[in-house]
Amino acid sequence: MPAALLLVLPLLSALLLAFVGRDQKSVYRISLSFSLLTLISSLALLILWEGESYSLPLFGSRTLKLYIDPLSLVMGLTISSISFLVHAYSVRYMQDEPGYRRFFLLLDLMTFSILLTVLAGNALLMFVGWHLIGVFLYLLLGYEHQNPQSGRFALWTFLTHRFGDIPLLGALLLIFQVYGSFEFDKLYASASGEAGNTLMAELAGVLLMMSAFAKSAQVPLHLWLPYTMGGPTPVSALMHAGIVNAGGFLINRFSFLFLNAEVGLHLAFWVGLITAVLGSTLMLMQSDIKKSLGYSTVGQMGYMIMECGLGAFALAVYHLIAHGIFKATLFMGSGSVIHQARKDPNIPEDEIYKFLVERQMPPPKLPWVVFALITVSVPLAIVFLAHWAVGVDVFKYQGALLLLFFGWITGAQTIFSIYRLRAQNVYKTLLFVILSFSVVVMGYVVVGHSFEKFLYPDESFTHRIYKNANINPAVFEIQALILTLIIVLGWLLVYYRSINRGGLFESLGELRLTLYTHLSRELYVRELFKKLEGVLLRLSSAVNKYLRWV
Repeated sequence: MPAALLLVLPLLSALLLAFVGRDQKSVYRISLSFSLLTLISSLALLILWEGESYSLPLFGSRTLKLYIDPLSLVMGLTISSISFLVHAYSVRYMQDEPGYRRFFLLLDLMTFSILLTVLAGNALLMFVGWHLIGVFLYLLLGYEHQNPQSGRFALWTFLTHRFGDIPLLGALLLIFQVYGSFEFDKLYASASGEAGNTLMAELAGVLLMMSAFAKSAQVPLHLWLPYTMGGPTPVSALMHAGIVNAGGFLINRFSFLFLNAEVGLHLAFWVGLITAVLGSTLMLMQSDIKKSLGYSTVGQMGYMIMECGLGAFALAVYHLIAHGIFKATLFMGSGSVIHQARKDPNIPEDEIYKFLVERQMPPPKLPWVVFALITVSVPLAIVFLAHWAVGVDVFKYQGALLLLFFGWITGAQTIFSIYRLRAQNVYKTLLFVILSFSVVVMGYVVVGHSFEKFLYPDESFTHRIYKNANINPAVFEIQALILTLIIVLGWLLVYYRSINRGGLFESLGELRLTLYTHLSRELYVRELFKKLEGVLLRLSSAVNKYLRWV
């Protein structure tokens, strides 16, 4: 029963708003009450679920089958929680906007579409929900009809999502050809062995990944995300906290497919890696706080897709949940930060300000060699100890080693920045950074490992996916060595540039300026799409003229 309520309550709320709600008070009371009931239902389903699926009666003997498993349980709770927070935030935020009832009606329909995608027991029904997400997102982003720029980027988003629907539909048809069913329970049961047609399974995996790339804003289909800031802030919060995470859910929902498909996993790793690096880099170059948050989401989604490419499906689910809650609060708090900055634009001239703006370099408090040893050894020790404490064998799979590598780089980069900053009390600052990093890594490892046990209790299932994510050992070792050398070389160049500004470092400064110029133009991806738009318009015009002539 709670599973059926998750779909019925948001839909019923939208219907009541369409026919009953007139004034603002009745509108938000209806919508907020039903949103709270949806959250309670998802929590009750998580507590009371005993391993069975549900069917929602429609008419006659027809039923709507729902597939309830650990993935749908945690995703349902996450979606209903974020939806309730966005509903509550929107009550006052939207009170002076026209179309108050229309906004909450669309918000309820969006919640219904996302929950339908998560709970659908049939792949075709899931595709319906997947498609409706793009439709309602278009209507929410284009909420302000009088703003042409908002409508333009809403259409851009709609077209990108429709572009992602095409490969998903093709993947579903191939999955039916390989496994003979659209029902998820039958698909999981029949996919435990080898696929009848490995080539078709591989192609289905690639098409599935392409659909996930479009929905989760992977390069080069990423521009719709940072450029859709013209819509209301609650929509941005819902989009960045929930909708953009749909790619990670899609890959996990069809995880059985990757028991027999390797190419899709390798493609996800490289596309995710490029997106993570590019999104994080472009985030640092934005002056608009909401656009900066948009590129931050692009980088995080790249990291999530990269985790899927490494076979760490459960870790990707944990990542998308943590990022969703974190990013929702950031967007809903961004307006207050902008308002405060307009009232008091002064920046406190502390150590960070002097380092970043005035480029003042106080004398070091620790020898460089000592700090270099701390930078390299301490994060590596923390990551290893965290995995050892929970009994995870980090040397068993390549994916685990790569995640360990990225954890080491993150910690080392953090400590390295402390050396460059050279705070007044470097020992105290360093201690707090190490403790904070230890807590984050331990939490990430413990929760991620627990999630894997909860979502995928069959160890042979996860073992096969990790194994399929592996590449040639020699190539893997060469890649890891090259990445390590590049990062260490970058640290050395940054350090020596701070003490020697002549010769080679002047040339590096010019190279850095050139790189900054191209990155500030977002690597001309937007211009490329504009040219493509012009070509398509001219082609469409030529086709129309030909058809009229015929």
